[in-house]
Amino acid sequence: MGKYSNTFTQKELPKKNQTHEIWKNLGCLMMLIIPVLSVASASETVKWILTLEGKRIFPRQMLGIPRPPDFFYNSDGLMAIFKLVTGFENFYAIAVVSLIFMLLLSGLISMVYAAVYSRVAPSRYGPLDAPPQKIRVKKKSR
Repeated sequence: MGKYSNTFTQKELPKKNQTHEIWKNLGCLMMLIIPVLSVASASETVKWILTLEGKRIFPRQMLGIPRPPDFFYNSDGLMAIFKLVTGFENFYAIAVVSLIFMLLLSGLISMVYAAVYSRVAPSRYGPLDAPPQKIRVKKKSR
C-alpha cells in the first residue's frame, strides 16, 4: 500500500465518452440498408434505361447473362458460387450502377449527418476551459 493511497477512500473514475449504443446499431443497420437499397434501385434503373432504347449507354459486354471462364466448369465449388450470379440478366450493368448508387447514398448520408451534427454538437469548450480571447489585430503598414 502506498503512502498516499487508501483503498477505502478511492473514488470511481468518470466514464470516458463512448459512442452510444443506438449510433452503433444505426451504423450497422445502414451497412445493410444501403447495399440492398442500391441494388434494388440499380436493377430498376437498368430496366428503365433499356426500355428507353438506351442500350448504347452500356457496352454490350455488360448486358446479358454473365458467362464464367472455362476453368470454372472444372470445379464444382466455383460453379456453385457462380451459379448465383448467372441467374441475373444484365448482372454487370446492375453491379456498376449499384456501386454508383452506393457512393451517392453514402455521400448524401454523410453530408446530412455532418449538417445535423454541426447544429446539435456540444460546445467545443468544457466547463473548465477559459473562454476564447477576443483580440483585435491592427494591420501595420511598413
